[in-house]
Amino acid sequence: MNLFNIIKNQLIEVIEWTDDSRDTLSYRWPDDDKEIKNGAQLIVRESQQVQFVAAGQYADLFGPGKHTLSTENVPVLSTILGWKYGFQSPFKCDVYYINTRLFTGNKWGTSNPVLMRDKDFGVVRIRAFGTYDFRIVQPALFLREVAGTDQNFRIDEFADTMRSRIVSVFTEALAKAQVPVLDVATRYGDLGQALVQIINPAMVEKYGIEVTSFVLENVSVPPEVEQAIDKRSSMGAIGNLNDYVKYQMGQAMAHGGEGAAAATLPATMAMGFGMAQEMMRQMQQPSTAPGAQPGLGVPPGNDAFSPAATQAAQATPAGAAPALQVYTPEQTAQLLGVDVADVLAELETGQLKGRKIGANWRIAQAALDEFLRGA
Repeated sequence: MNLFNIIKNQLIEVIEWTDDSRDTLSYRWPDDDKEIKNGAQLIVRESQQVQFVAAGQYADLFGPGKHTLSTENVPVLSTILGWKYGFQSPFKCDVYYINTRLFTGNKWGTSNPVLMRDKDFGVVRIRAFGTYDFRIVQPALFLREVAGTDQNFRIDEFADTMRSRIVSVFTEALAKAQVPVLDVATRYGDLGQALVQIINPAMVEKYGIEVTSFVLENVSVPPEVEQAIDKRSSMGAIGNLNDYVKYQMGQAMAHGGEGAAAATLPATMAMGFGMAQEMMRQMQQPSTAPGAQPGLGVPPGNDAFSPAATQAAQATPAGAAPALQVYTPEQTAQLLGVDVADVLAELETGQLKGRKIGANWRIAQAALDEFLRGA
């Protein structure tokens, strides 16, 4: 072999890459310490882009087609290598093929619960997982931030690298969207479409990746939040709690037995509570009747539940403010014989009137009476 053939064998004349793996994101074309001939042919197929890196700097980017590597069509590379001064010799350069097709069905998920602030339940922890589709739109940024100098960067390496980054961007997007937990758990499709509008710009800017689809397959909340959601759904199906209690009492009394006593217990407690409150009001009201003892609402020997006694108890002396009896949700639940969550649900829907002071509810006796009457 003569000297000319030896020199010729050390020069690269054609650069091309046929991808048959279907899972390669970037591929560094092997030069085997050879130099690229000035005027060599570069072949870039559809769904491919080629990024040249010379002396550690990102140079020219080539799209699909057949390109001749000369000083006329590689301006950045010519500037780096000094070809603009007539330098025509072969050159050394790293050639990276980037796969720009759409990669679908990539899985993501939260390894640890994500904290979020919810207007209904306060601070809650959620777990989420799903899939996303993406393509590479900025090869230089993708190589610098994700693939690096890996000769054959594949989708399995990408999944491990990007899973935590996707979750981080998802958490930020969910916080910005301020989507209630009730909507997160019931509107996966709409939420995915809304989140992709927030996630995609961040992924393009940080990693050179365009997320074309972001799918939420499941969002789970702690068991106690799930129970609260189930109870709220049940209350929505029941409707008016007073009518429901009356119906349950009627059904239980029709069947008789211990079930009747159990069903009528809440109503009995509510009636006893109302009678006790009436007696308290009568005892607290001063009486102007002759012979009445101080501190008692009616004279001795009179019926405390007579119409006259009731009218006297309800009368408020001029200039005196009526006493206001206020209860917490816990006290109300105990009086009615129901769960605290049921009382809170009625307060949220407005069926039971109350006043929220800070994070605490207070319920007036008048509002409770109105609720029990079904007004």
